[in-house]
Order: sequence, then C-alpha cells, then structure tokens
Amino acid sequence: MASHKKDKSVVWDWLTTVDHKKLGIMYLIAGTLFFAKAGLMAVFMRIQLAFPENNFLSGQTYNELLTMHGTIMLFLAVTPIIFAFMNFVIPLQIGARDVAFPFVNALGFWIFLSGGLLLSTSWFFGGGPDAGWTAYAPLSTQDVLGIDFYVLGLQVSGIGTLVSAINFLVTIINMRAPGMTMMRLPLFVWTSFVTSTLILFAFTPLAAGLALLMLERVFDAQFFVPDAGGNVVIWQHIFWIFGHPEVYILVLPAFGIISEVIPAFSRKRLFGYTAMVFATILIAFLGFMVWAHHMFTVGMGPVANSIFAIATMTIAVPTGIKIFNWLFTMWGGKITFNTAMLFASSFVPTFVLGGVTGVMLAMAPVTYLYHDTYFVVAHFHYIIVAGIVLALFAGLFYWYPKMFNHKLNEKLGIIFFVVFTIGFHLTFFVQHFLGLMGMQRRVYTYLGGQGLDTYNLISTFGTFFMSAGIIILIINIIYSAFKGERVIGQNDPWDARTLEWATPTPVPEYNFAQTPQIRSLDPLFYEKVHGDGTMKPAEPVSDIHMPNGSILPLVISIGLYFGGFGIIMLEMQNPVINPWIVVAFGGILTFGAMAVRSIKEDHGYHIPKSKVKADLKRPGGGS
Repeated sequence: MASHKKDKSVVWDWLTTVDHKKLGIMYLIAGTLFFAKAGLMAVFMRIQLAFPENNFLSGQTYNELLTMHGTIMLFLAVTPIIFAFMNFVIPLQIGARDVAFPFVNALGFWIFLSGGLLLSTSWFFGGGPDAGWTAYAPLSTQDVLGIDFYVLGLQVSGIGTLVSAINFLVTIINMRAPGMTMMRLPLFVWTSFVTSTLILFAFTPLAAGLALLMLERVFDAQFFVPDAGGNVVIWQHIFWIFGHPEVYILVLPAFGIISEVIPAFSRKRLFGYTAMVFATILIAFLGFMVWAHHMFTVGMGPVANSIFAIATMTIAVPTGIKIFNWLFTMWGGKITFNTAMLFASSFVPTFVLGGVTGVMLAMAPVTYLYHDTYFVVAHFHYIIVAGIVLALFAGLFYWYPKMFNHKLNEKLGIIFFVVFTIGFHLTFFVQHFLGLMGMQRRVYTYLGGQGLDTYNLISTFGTFFMSAGIIILIINIIYSAFKGERVIGQNDPWDARTLEWATPTPVPEYNFAQTPQIRSLDPLFYEKVHGDGTMKPAEPVSDIHMPNGSILPLVISIGLYFGGFGIIMLEMQNPVINPWIVVAFGGILTFGAMAVRSIKEDHGYHIPKSKVKADLKRPGGGS
C-alpha cells in the first residue's frame, strides 16, 4: 500500500479527484455556469414581454427558452449549487474525513454534468425542447428532437443526483464523529439528510416517467397519446409526484443554510432546535401528500380537490414553526448585519410572502381563476428565488472563507444585496397583479390596451437590476480573489458555532488530524465556553488512510453521454453514423470502466503520522 500521494498535474488532479471539498467547488462552478445561462434566457424572455406585440423573439424561440430556463434552473443550477454546499460542508460539520463513498461522490458529479451537457447539446440540433419544463403530454409526444434531449439529458443527470443522495444518507448515518448524535447534528446536516431521502423517493418516479416517455418517443410505445389509448393525465400525476417534493428538495437545504447563518450572526443558539428538526421531517412527509394541487383544474372532482387543498394548507404549519424560530433566534440577539446576514434575514419576510400566495393557491375553487396565470409565476419565484437563491447567497458569503481561504468584499456584497433584492421585487411582485388581471403565463406576446403594458415593463426593468446585481457579485469574486481579506491560519473568521470552523484554513485533505469528540450541540461554541476553544480529540495522532483519485467516474459519465446521444440519434433523419454504434460505444465505455473498477484493487494511500504532527504544529493547524 502506498504511504504517500503521488504528485499529479493540477488539471489531472481536478479531473480525478474524489476529495469532497474539491467536488463541492466543482459543483459550485458548474451550477453557477448553468445559473448564468438560464438567467440570460430569462432576460431574453423579459425583453420580449417588455412591450405588447414585440417581435424580439419568435414564438418558437420563446417556447424553447422558457422550457430550458425552467429545466436548467431547477435541475442543473440550483440543485448542483445546493450539492456544492452539501459536499463541502457536511463532512466537516459531522467530523468526518470524507463522505462514505468518495468514488461514488465523484461519479455523481460527472454524471450530473454529462446529463446537463447532453441537454444543452440540443441547441446544435435544431433547437431546444419546447414543451415547457413540465413536459406535459401531448406537447412532449410531438416529433420535436429537442424533447429527446430533454428526456435523455434528465435521465442521465438524475442518475448522478440519485447516487449522490444515497451517498449523503450513508455518510450522515455512519460517518459522524463520536458524540455527534442525531439530535446534535447542525440543522444544515439535518435538512440535507431529509432532502437526500426526498431525492431517493422523488427522483425514482421521475426516472420511471422519463423512461416511459423515452419508450413512447423512440420505440413507439403507447402510454400518453389518447389516440393510441394512452392517457395524458398519467404523465401529470407521475411528474408532480416528483415535482412537488422537488420544491422541498431545493427549499429544505436553503432552510438549513438560514438556520446556520442566523444563529452565527445573532450570537445565539438556534431557537427551538428540536421543533425545527421535526418540522423538517413533517414538511418532507407532507410534501408527498400534495402533488395534485398542481392539477386542481384537470377534473379530478371536488372530493380529491378538497383533500389535496386541506393537505396543502397543512404544510404551512411546520413552515410557520421555522419562520417563528428564526425570528425568535434573532430576537434579543447581538446581530451583525453583514452580507450573509442581510440575505438570511431578508429571506424570512420574502419567503413568507411566497407562502401566503401559496395558501391562496391551495384554495381549489379560487385556483380556477389563478391557474396558468402570472400569479402562479410570481408565487413560484417568490418561493424559488426568495426561498432558495437568497439562502444560497447567504451560504456563499458565509462559507466562502472556508472554501476559498479569503472573504468576499463586504461593501460590494451589500451593494449586490440591495441591487439584487430591489430587482427581484420589481420583477416578480407586479406579476401578482398581471396574473390577477388575467395575463396567462407561457405566452410570448400580448395585445396592447389591456392594462398589462406598464406592469410588464416594470417587471423587465427588474430583471436588469437582478442582472446588474449578479455582475456586481462576479466583480466581487474577481476583486476578492486578489484583494480580499485572507483568512489562512484564521480557522474561525466569523466566531461561529459549528464544527467546520474548527478545521484549519485552508482545510487539509484529511479535514481533521484527529477525529473530534463532540460534547454538545454547537460543539465549537461549547468548547469556546467550557474549554480553550479547540476541539478535544477522540483518538491519538496516527497514520491517516485516504482514497486514491480515479479517472473512471469521468469515463463512465462520457460513456453515458454517448449512450444517451446514440438513443437520440435514433430519432434523427439520416444520421451520419449508425446510432447503435454510438450506443454501443457509450455502453463499452460505461460498463468497461465499471468492470475495471470492480476488478482493480485500490487500497488508497496513507498520510504518515509524522506529516500529520507537522501539520498540527503550524499556526491554526489544530483540529
């Protein structure tokens, strides 16, 4: 067995890494690029809708941008950015040296990325999918090649998300440091644990639905087309059984981030920790009980509508518990209003507004007026942007020093917060009124003289403010990389409470030289009060076993890309190469790499005790 790590080039190191911290940064970069792409699509759509009867975009192009904007934002932007924080932070917060299965962790990232790139390839073959991000049949059963990219891209990407979720579940159950009981887990770990459970049970019906749609589109099966004896409503049920838990897959980790940031900058323990944990579990459970509130106008009948309406209103109760607990945490606290805290505290009232409109939409009879109007668009974005994106920005500014060894500039951060928040409310608040006035969503133009002109123009101005805010954030990231306050050797720049801030900065590849002994909730704060501010070790200094990097996850993901692309080629007119050759090539790459992984013995390597001791002697080197 190797006693040390072989030197590798920087590029090869990142392509083969299984280190959860590097994979977290890679998720962050990939998610940010997809976020920028989907955001640009939103700007184009709002320019088209700024004036009545505008011809900036054609109807077909608008439908493609609409579909790709929603699909990319939900599956390829917000989800990987959440996974970035989960990857980087969870092992540190539970006192682990890595996730349970480092190889599988890398595999999850590369498969997600290959699925996202497969979906994006559609632009080079006649245009993107155009059936909306929900891909309702019969729109998604039409002969449009872009929808095949949607189906196969999401299938591949979903595999990566599923294996990553299983990995997090095993990590949180099995890899906790001594004394880290389930009721001592930080709220971010709890919400990530519940989210991973949701992914396990919600992505499987989506995978099944996409498989049925693929069989129908590529192999002429008959599931959803009424003319062939299919039923379009079946797709709606399958999609929303996934689609509503998906909202909580995104929102619950955001709740966890807020539950870390607010106590840290309120200088108080999180109020009602136990209630917050059980509220999280209850939200996840109820999230599976309410999918049909997306289908109130389908014709399920008054009994079904009433049941789902009551269940939908019930889910507001555990969410309300969380809102009051955050407020009570801030109440009487010594609050520091830096950028992270500004985003976290503004999240609370903004998310409440989205929740209030959600309860309005839960009333089945009234939803006949709201359905498919801009009121739903406004509600959805007050949940997704106010409930998730604001939390992600709070988490970015909070964990940035630990991830990149320097802080982001606070002045630029506050300007970013102000500009982005103003832009968000300008964009989406007026859309409530547009919806109440009857403007339908998913229309690429509208007639003048209906009272819609001014509100649409205001909404479009808002997107420019949001875009300016994102540009300020990019400037901040570049400026801070050169001029930002360095925190190397400064393990805990925020005077925070949880275990990730007990690790050295930069975090060594093994995270903790000695696995820490956990003695309380908020373990680092406990040691500050009852000890010398450093974590007590649960083991002596010894050799540390680490996993080797591997190129096989990248090879497997490339194989899945070609396999998916080959199946799509079956639908192409006169492909330049036999599609089954491409499918076979992808299969050989994927299963060949899996076979190599199965046969090859890889015992990892050891970091010798002498190096670990030397690391401990450096300033800020204690764990």
